Amino acid sequence: MAKQPIHNQVFGRRLREARLRLGIAQDKLGVMIGLDESCSSARISRYESGVHEPAFLTAQHLASVLNVPVAYFYCDDDVLAEVLIRYSNLAETNRTKLLQLLDDFLPVSTNT
Repeated sequence: MAKQPIHNQVFGRRLREARLRLGIAQDKLGVMIGLDESCSSARISRYESGVHEPAFLTAQHLASVLNVPVAYFYCDDDVLAEVLIRYSNLAETNRTKLLQLLDDFLPVSTNT
């Protein structure tokens, strides 16, 4: 069997992690994003195994149902992936505070 591209592997691993975090079965997740019940489990399995990568619109539906930012699926750094989840769950005022805190550590360079 041919080795899957690394981005498919990352997407699949992240999808499986997010799905299991919520305790949702593959077939149920598929139905929740609008897939036909007869093929939903197989399709999600293919996404998770890296055989197929969904279209971006489908990734957006998956992210919405799984309550993760779509960027999470494509993040190849485990720590950053967790930061993305936590950041997405912050209220807007706390997001601003976090960005201000990061600015204190890593000022944005202005090359003019």
